[in-house]
Formats: sequence, C-alpha cells, structure tokens
Amino acid sequence: MKCVILAAGRGRRLQRSDSKPLVSLLGLPLIERTMRTALEGGATEFVVITGYRSDQVAPFVSRLGQRLGITVTLVQKPDWERKENGYSLLQARDQLQEPFLLTMADHLFEADSVRRLLAAQLPDKGLLLACDRRLGNPLVDPDDVTRVQVDPTNGEIRDIGKGLTRFNALDTGLFLCAPEFLETLEEAVAGDDSSLSAGVRRLAGCGAGSLLRCLLPQRPGPARLAARRDHRRAHRLSGGDRRPGAQLYGRQI
Repeated sequence: MKCVILAAGRGRRLQRSDSKPLVSLLGLPLIERTMRTALEGGATEFVVITGYRSDQVAPFVSRLGQRLGITVTLVQKPDWERKENGYSLLQARDQLQEPFLLTMADHLFEADSVRRLLAAQLPDKGLLLACDRRLGNPLVDPDDVTRVQVDPTNGEIRDIGKGLTRFNALDTGLFLCAPEFLETLEEAVAGDDSSLSAGVRRLAGCGAGSLLRCLLPQRPGPARLAARRDHRRAHRLSGGDRRPGAQLYGRQI
C-alpha cells in the first residue's frame, strides 16, 4: 500500500526550523516519525511531495528510504507557495493507480489508526477519513483544525472545512483514498480552490455522501504540529517516549 505524504508547505508558525518536515520531536524529524509510524501500520512504500526547502527534505527522505529498505518516490510541487494541499496531491497522480494512504508531514498518529483504515471497507471511487470526535482535544488548535460534519446514523461526511459552524468531528489528516477521488479533486482545483477539503466538499455537494465516510479512531485521533505551542505540548504529554507513535496517544492527548 502506497502512502502519500504532503511535505511541500513552509510552516511559518512553527518557527523551530527552516524546514518544517525536518523539525525534531522526541529525537525524530517529523517526516521520519510519520513514515515510520505509517510503515508500522501497514504502508509498504511512499510518495513524498516536496516544495519549500526541497533541497533539504528530498535528500533526507531518500536516505531514510535507503536505511529502512523501502521505496520512496519524490515528487516536486511547483507553485508550492501559491497552491494548497489538493494541488500538491495531484502532482503525484501518475503514481496513484490503486487505493492509497494519504497524510501530512506535520501530523502525528498511531500505527493502529493506519491499520484500522486499511482494514475498513473503502467506498468505491471515494475515501475514508479518520476523524476525531473529541472536540475538546487539548492538542488541537481550534482556530486551525479542519472541521467535519458527519451523519451520526451512517458515518457519511456531509461537509468539511475550517470555517464550519456546525460540526461534530475533527479532520485528522489521515485518509484512505480510491484513485478515482483524484478526478473530483482535479475538478475542484480547476474551480480555483486547490485545497484537499475542496475535493471532499465537491463529492459531498454532488450528493455522493456514500463515497465519503468517517472512521472514528478507538483513541483520540492524530494531531497537527502547526505552531510552537503544539510542539511543546506533544513533548510534555508524550512523557518523553521516543517511539514513532506509541505513547503520543496512549496518554489520551
């Protein structure tokens, strides 16, 4: 199973490094932690989309792939500063002919969340999104998190976006996607919204709710390290455990 990692953004708010994917958390750069945890959960190869500081991120990821004995395909994102993460994903379209995992370089998650996604039934031509129903998760920035409106009767995603006023779940940034989703995403990007959420909203807006389902982790879902305070909380709440994903959520962050 391929795992796509979006690592093209600059990450100005974190302010701990000139390259956000290479920021260290408990002794591991964020992107290495992401790759090792996804690998433990069942990913077998990676496609990494780079942009800002690709000259630093790409060589690091390439060497890491060699150390881990896994295939890593690097894709350079043009217009990384002007285009959003949906456009980033489309740069890897030629590599994605089968269902694939999708996550971001700055999200923390457990291997068990990956396992549950891979074991779940993927909607034909759609996607599964790991959602966090714990709206008060203290490691989540309420002003930054993408919000999700989920139908409580069947788990179908009805709406998604950072500006939602009605929502009952949080987007963790961990997806299982059918390759056909990229067609919908391409339509959204052509309509001047290059975000990943725009593609999801487009499916929902077309009445294709059955293609969009939310998977609820057994423990609180992944968190994003978007700012310096997130980095400090992750260090504190992890209890100093340096394993890729084992204890960050065992402590109910």
